[in-house]
Amino acid sequence: MEPLSWTGAMGPVFLPLLLGFAGIFVVAVIAAIPLSYLSGGNAAGPAIGNGRSDTFAAVLFAAKTSLVTLIAIVIGYGVIGLALSVEARGILGNLFARFLPVWIALIVTFAVSIHFKRRLGLYGKLFDSLIGMIGFALVMFWVYTAIFAGMGMIITHAPLEQVSGMKNKVPGTPLPEGVDGLSYYLLGGDNLARDVFSRMVAGSLEVIKIAPFATVFAFMVGITLGLPAGYYGGKLDTFLSFLSNLILAFPVILLFYLLVTPEIVATGIPVYMAGVLFIFPILFLLILFNSRFFTQPLKNAIYLAVTLVIGGWLYLGIAWDADPLGIVGFPPNLLVVFVSVVFVNSPTVFRIVRGLALDIKTRDYVAAAQTRGEGPWYIMLWEILPNARGPLIVDFCLRIGYTTILLGTLGFFGLGLEPESPDWGSTINEGRKLLTIYLHPALPPAFALLSLVLGLNLLADGLREESLRD
Repeated sequence: MEPLSWTGAMGPVFLPLLLGFAGIFVVAVIAAIPLSYLSGGNAAGPAIGNGRSDTFAAVLFAAKTSLVTLIAIVIGYGVIGLALSVEARGILGNLFARFLPVWIALIVTFAVSIHFKRRLGLYGKLFDSLIGMIGFALVMFWVYTAIFAGMGMIITHAPLEQVSGMKNKVPGTPLPEGVDGLSYYLLGGDNLARDVFSRMVAGSLEVIKIAPFATVFAFMVGITLGLPAGYYGGKLDTFLSFLSNLILAFPVILLFYLLVTPEIVATGIPVYMAGVLFIFPILFLLILFNSRFFTQPLKNAIYLAVTLVIGGWLYLGIAWDADPLGIVGFPPNLLVVFVSVVFVNSPTVFRIVRGLALDIKTRDYVAAAQTRGEGPWYIMLWEILPNARGPLIVDFCLRIGYTTILLGTLGFFGLGLEPESPDWGSTINEGRKLLTIYLHPALPPAFALLSLVLGLNLLADGLREESLRD
């Protein structure tokens, strides 16, 4: 079989259009930078007949039109390619086809969200922000990729499968006869003859399994300690702030490295840390339900009992690998990384929550709740916390991005996850060893990491913009 070209049979039509409108877009963006200063950044112009402002508006129009046209060309290329054979699609067409479940899921998500956005609170308002929508699309692209990869879709070959003769092969190289799966390595082979595309896709699952959930746990720890520190103040605030500052005094990367080194893991310290830190989500939920439903004894008892039973079961399985049913468990390497992320992020969340509590506790509605005789934890969790949601949601998105970078850094240095793990950091490290000769093993996971972190940052910007309007 012949190697795949990048654009396949549609290349003679697709490439000139793509390059032409890409050139227009780049020129328009470059021209818009100085014109924005000359016109004061006002496309409408400070006055009628202002030549500079008219030129700036025309350049902006050219940039927007060329960008929309570029997107339409790419989508059209992918859709038309679905009707062609694997050979005629080219590498880009086959990549589009492999991600078809993700495209469908994104279209459905956006269609439903935009239709009901006025009923969805802050999430719905996100779709009034172009930056927020772009960030949300990038993040959900990788979330859906991880979900479908976990279901055995998208991936063309097993991430650890080695095919003889495919070492460091360029993108589009055909496989020898008799190999299961797609007949090509779409993004080439790495230095161990494994499929770069499949490892990149599988790497998204490694990130999604750790970063969001570890950040949720860190927020539960930070909120559970930060609210009383800010609300009560005094010696409790002094003690907790001292512990937080003590941890933050260490450089984050250095502290992270220390926690995942084999010598520290061998002492069992991460397991004991998990035993302490993983209690906080249970405590948080118990206090949350009890403060809300303490006047309804039956409902309160049901909520508390369910939380204790399910939470205790998960706690035994995750923290101590002692699930009596043998269902819940955590791989040791994954547990170490998970605990490290929670431990490193919790002090920063604590300081943010403490600062918000110090500010919000002086508001009139808090004084009104105190006058009604509400308990301290009710005021903290049901009066202060909901009114601090804007900054916390923004920080949550940014913190997932920081965690993603930390995971990539750990993988790059061969720490934390298993040596053969397809996580993006490990894949980038393996590819960079031959970077001067072969670019393809390192670039796809690097671009994946970049796009996810960029999406999280844009999503945080969109949420911040909409929360300020709220």
